Amino acid sequence: MGIGVSNWRLARTVSQYGQLGVVSGTVIDTVVVRRLQDGDIGGHVRRAIAHFPFAEIAEEVLHRYFLPQGRKPGQPYKRVPMQTQLGTTFHRGLTMLSNFVEVFLAKEGHNHPVGINLLTKVQLPNLASLYGAMLAGVNFVLMGAGIPREIPGALDQLAEHQAAAIKFDVVGLDSDDEPHYLRFDPAEFGGERLGPLERPNFLPIIASNSLATMLSKKSTGSIQGFVIEGPTAGGHNAPPRGPMSYDELGQPAYGDRDVVDLEKIREIGLPFWVAGGAGSPERLQEALAQGAAGIQVGTLFAYSAESGLEARYKEAILARTLEGRTRVFTDPLASPTGFPFKVVSLPGSNSEQECYKARTRVCDLGYLREAYKTEMGKIGYRCASEPVEAYLSKGGKLEDTVGRKCLCNALMADIGMGQIQKNGELERPIITSGDELLSIGRFVKPGTASYSATEVVDYLLGGLEP
Repeated sequence: MGIGVSNWRLARTVSQYGQLGVVSGTVIDTVVVRRLQDGDIGGHVRRAIAHFPFAEIAEEVLHRYFLPQGRKPGQPYKRVPMQTQLGTTFHRGLTMLSNFVEVFLAKEGHNHPVGINLLTKVQLPNLASLYGAMLAGVNFVLMGAGIPREIPGALDQLAEHQAAAIKFDVVGLDSDDEPHYLRFDPAEFGGERLGPLERPNFLPIIASNSLATMLSKKSTGSIQGFVIEGPTAGGHNAPPRGPMSYDELGQPAYGDRDVVDLEKIREIGLPFWVAGGAGSPERLQEALAQGAAGIQVGTLFAYSAESGLEARYKEAILARTLEGRTRVFTDPLASPTGFPFKVVSLPGSNSEQECYKARTRVCDLGYLREAYKTEMGKIGYRCASEPVEAYLSKGGKLEDTVGRKCLCNALMADIGMGQIQKNGELERPIITSGDELLSIGRFVKPGTASYSATEVVDYLLGGLEP
């Protein structure tokens, strides 16, 4: 769930309670260094770092980012350098360490399984992220927003501390151009001196039968199941199949072609979990009756006490939703990736047009940039939500900038880590939730200010036979 919403506290609580807790690995390097700059309250990050096997990287990260007293009022966060294809040893090490920290803390104090969720679309950090999570003993890897065909083979290699590579998507390559690759070699850090790692189970997140079939037959290594996600899920959604059309509100219109045939999924012979609008006892029972191993739930947990979503946003959205004043809009333009993105209406956030227009466009985190071939034949990077002039100078199209929102900065603001920009602007949030938020009153009663993740589990399992 988002950046830092499904954090180690939430994942650990769910895992300890007998279910699979999953941490978000997206943008986790920035999350961890901002925790350090906020003083690492409770010492949790430093406690995990003390167990990281590569001491030089650990010492350098603490030296660069840890502020014992936290930031001074009005002090901006020190940024993590934006990643590139070649990158640096330090940034690969930081990415490794940050994923290690989150998984280590989620697994601390119990022996239950923990998973990590990464976005296929955010390619640059993924190999280092996987290795760092594996160093901490992650048990499951879940990946959507793309076609993660090469990830299973990479997991096999990284488990043996061998070098891994995945094809790098570069816009504008000609048919006779050599393909580009992203590479990660544990030997750069001395990983070969460590014992073999547990190879985690891999669960691609998919939205079509054809993708499930392709991945089961053509992945570079084994997969252990699927998460079947429908268009009512929060965050990025798969675009509708076929020609794009819109409903009366301007949202992408999904139809019968976008419904996954679970019977055909069953024929593949691998376990699967149903996601997107599945967060109720009835949907759990229905999924089990259709042959699913279970369900994946996000929205209910996002508003629990343990999640990383800032408390004032949880309270405001729950109150507005219970009063019938919340709208969840599938925005076809918000994400620089071009994927539809769920946005929750909230005054003062970038979901509101006046707030979006008032923001000075800047791209200083860069996780959703696309790589493209420059006129000189090299690789450049651009983002449709960066300053328009900059985007156009890189060969981007003006129409691709319309309505694009800086999700990187906004989602950091969701968890209370909004950047103070050079012009003094404080980044505003943009909250994402599944459509299921609108029916959260079935679970959350008026006057309820807070609830635990364990209460969510009890609610979901309440209709099952013991």
